[in-house]
Order: sequence, then C-alpha cells, then structure tokens
Amino acid sequence: MADSYDPRIFNALTFHDAVPKFQDGSDTPRAYLERCLETIAAREPEVKAYVALNEDGAREAADASTQRYKDGKTLSAIDGLPISIKDLLETKDMPTQMGCEAYAGNFPKNDNAAVWALREAGAVVLGKTVTAELGGSHPGATTNPFDPTRTPGGSSSGSAAAVAARMVPTAIGTQVGGSIIRPAAYCGNVALKPTQGGINRGERQATSMSTHGPHAGCIEDMWQVAIEIAKRAGGDRGALGLFGPATAPAAAKPDTLIVLETAGWAVLDDQSKVAFEGLLENLQRAGVILLRRADHPLVEKLEQAVVEAPAITGNITPWENRWAQRNLVNLKGEFVSERAKATLAKAEAMTPDDYRAAILAREAAQRAHAAIGNLADAMITLSCPGPAPLWPGDIQGQPLAPRPTGDAIFNTPSSMLFAPCVTMPLMSVGGMPVGAQVMGQQHQDARVTALARWIIDEIDPVVVD
Repeated sequence: MADSYDPRIFNALTFHDAVPKFQDGSDTPRAYLERCLETIAAREPEVKAYVALNEDGAREAADASTQRYKDGKTLSAIDGLPISIKDLLETKDMPTQMGCEAYAGNFPKNDNAAVWALREAGAVVLGKTVTAELGGSHPGATTNPFDPTRTPGGSSSGSAAAVAARMVPTAIGTQVGGSIIRPAAYCGNVALKPTQGGINRGERQATSMSTHGPHAGCIEDMWQVAIEIAKRAGGDRGALGLFGPATAPAAAKPDTLIVLETAGWAVLDDQSKVAFEGLLENLQRAGVILLRRADHPLVEKLEQAVVEAPAITGNITPWENRWAQRNLVNLKGEFVSERAKATLAKAEAMTPDDYRAAILAREAAQRAHAAIGNLADAMITLSCPGPAPLWPGDIQGQPLAPRPTGDAIFNTPSSMLFAPCVTMPLMSVGGMPVGAQVMGQQHQDARVTALARWIIDEIDPVVVD
C-alpha cells in the first residue's frame, strides 16, 4: 500500500524552482532527468503509468539542454523539463496506440502540434502515458499512486499518476468530458483544462469538446507548459488560442465566488461534502464572498442549465466519433472493448435531431454561463465526486461497471461550457485526494489560474478521515 495522501504535507515534484540551479551549474537537466528515471524505476511496477519510454532520446535531449544552460542560450523557461504525453497524441519517436489493442504497434512517426511545440521549447519528451481505450471509459492498467486498488481516473490515467507519483513534474492530458480534471483531482495534481480550442490539438480535431491540458505538481509549471505550447502552436483552427502572461499569473484574491453544485451534489458522499463545506468556510474566513443558487436567479438558471451536462456531453461526443469508431470496429472489432462497442451502439441509435438537440442545449447553457459573468470572479465546485473509487476489474459473467475510471459528473459542465478551469489539490478524504476547481468565463484562463494560485497559497487544506 502506498502512503496515504495529506495535502498539507505532500511534496509534489516541481521544475521551475530547479532552473536557478541549472543556471548556476549546481544542477543540470540531465541530472534532473536521471532522478525522474530513478523514481520511474522504483514506482512504475505498481503504478503502471507508462506504455512507452524513450530513455535514450530523453537523455540526448537533456544533454542538449544542459549544454544550452552552460552557453546561456536556453530556448524557454521549460528548457530541460521532463514531460510525458498521453498516448492519444502522436509522437515521432514512440508509438501511439491509444490504449486500444486495435492500434497495437501503430507508429505514425509524427509529432502532435503540442508535442512539436514542447520540443521547440526545449522540453524533454520522456514517455507515453496510459490512456483509457480511445480516450473513453475502458481503463488501462494504471493504478492510483496513493492506493493501487483504486483508479487514477481517466481517460488521462497515466498522465495523472505519473505526476502524482513524482515520476515527472508535468504531463499532457486531454479532456472531452472530464479526462483532465477528474484524474488530476483523484491523484492530487493541479491541472488546467483550457478554454475550448486554447491549445492546438493537431491531429485530434474530430470532436467539438476535446482539449489538451497539463497536469503538474504546481501552478507555475502548469501554466508555463500551457503558455509555451500556445506561444508556438497556437490554438485549434478557427480558435483564438490560449493567451496570457509569459509566466504564471500572480496570485489574485477573489472578491466573490459562485458555488456551483451541478448534478454532482446529489451523488456526493457525506465525507466529501464535509470537506468541501470546510474549504468554503475557510474561504469565507479569508473574506471571500460566496454566492449560491438561492442567492441569485441567474445562478439558479445556470444550475438548471448544467444539470443535464452529463447526458448532453454523453450524446455529443459519441455522435461525433461514431463513423471513425464504426470503421475501426468493422476492421478490427475483435480488438475493441465491449465498453467502446456499447458507446458506439448508443451513438448509432441517435438521429441528427438528437445531436441537434444536444448542441442547442449546450448553446443555451453557454448563454446562461455568460449571463453570470459580472456576478463573481469565478465559480468554485468540486473536481470529482469524492475519492477515487475502488477498481477490482471486470468480473466475468457480470454487467460491465458503467464508470470504472470514476464519474465525470463535476467535469462535464466546464467541457460543455467551453470554460477554463483549474483543479486544486486542497482536500483529503479517507487518505485519498479530492480536488476543488475554479471555473471562469471563456478566455479567462489566466484569471482562473491567478485565483487558483491564491487559493492554494492562502487557504488551508481540509482533511477528513
């Protein structure tokens, strides 16, 4: 059993504070990388975060970075940063198998736009992390670093676990429903799910709600990775892309936060409710005004608009994926999970009118979200419905568990609203991480990052045994 989690004492791996030592020669990117590799060697047999490692290529990149520091010619603030990439995104030096047996051995030898930007910035691309199959709900082998009997979340399972296990300071995840924020919350990371289209997805453009975003051990590294990618690769086609300061925004105290319950409040366990209410009390003691649904009709209207977010996102994305996944099942159906096939069957039962209704509901929710923009600095809610659930695996002869990587019920609102959010590791329930998230208006990524930084710095975490 791994050590239990306590946000008051957990020491995450960080990178930004190592850079001064690279500059004065008392440490090097190569030495930093070797420490990461030592941790991977020690923890990977249990955590199982990786599907591929390129140790030789990483050492070569780290050596080149070390020389740049000696020469005073670094490429960016993340020069020498070891980073891992979710195995949905193409990498020219490692296979891209998408957690699916049908893609076993798939090696297109291309770089995703974000991966290209990371290399251009001098980052050290170390490995490919486990994803749930095709970015869906069928889990891979990764375990939660704080309890191997529990899921790390999904679909960015390996990215979340690699950061939480201190294997790397940052990793790239992706989200359509809740696949960045929920695993980060289950694993005690910070993470940014940017405004829709904020980071160029490269070849991953098929769905209208997919985003890239970084997991990290601290706000400084999280923002730096995101902005360095955006400065080079921009956003998705037709999107403005992520913009903001060249380094992490300074901490900013919120005057007012809207407490958003979402549909998740009804399924939240009692201990996690106690933890979240304790966090809200700490915010109030610090002088932050909290608005709830009963305090303003526009907040209530938004709550009503997002209550169906799980169903709305659960219709939009399968419909958008249905033809690609039908082709895959037709070609290699024996290598595709029954969970993925069930999702495909649901999509194939839909009509264009069903999809149209979901899109219109999403647009209505976005209007309700925009309407509360002047009421508060941002919204705050949980990032996950309690601690990561136990995952013993499927049992032959019994129905498949519907959500083996956890429930995205607190995450689908931000995905549907195209809203930026940052998850903060500020609670522990029964020795496991539980995250809280701040969510802003579209293109307020820097603002929610600044608010999250202040909350992490100034508000006491809450521990409920």
